Amino acid sequence: MGKKTGHTIYIGLGSNLDDPKAQVLRAVELLRGEKSFTRVTLSPLYHAPAWGVVNQPPFINAAARAHTVLEPEDVLDLLLGIEREMGRKRSAKWGPRCIDLDLLLYDDCIVSTERLIVPHPLLVERAFALKPLLDLSSRLKHPHTGRPLAEYLNVLEADAKRMKKA
Repeated sequence: MGKKTGHTIYIGLGSNLDDPKAQVLRAVELLRGEKSFTRVTLSPLYHAPAWGVVNQPPFINAAARAHTVLEPEDVLDLLLGIEREMGRKRSAKWGPRCIDLDLLLYDDCIVSTERLIVPHPLLVERAFALKPLLDLSSRLKHPHTGRPLAEYLNVLEADAKRMKKA
């Protein structure tokens, strides 16, 4: 068996402003350009209705898998840096945005700091995050419960059915 050389991370991507599909694809280019990330794989892109604050344009959502030697908070810093580089302004919680990058999973680790909670605390409530994530790896399990993430998506079936591939 080979020696483990890093961590497998999953990142949620979303945009509903300024040509959302192009924004998500640009974010993936920037992720692939980061020396700290290797083997960046993108899920299919999905159109999804806004969640949380629903009176806004629909989103393009996707997930990316990457490998890194970075620690979780360093990954967060890198993702926030990409958001800033792309012009993200944080104004309203769950409001419209040109890009949103969320660290969904970091191996099967549980992280809880002032700045970061992994797995993402709302992951199991969001079909727009689970569906593309499961496209990358259908066998993923929730680190807290050990349950397959597919079980959580099944509960959100109505939301998942409203999503269409972009």
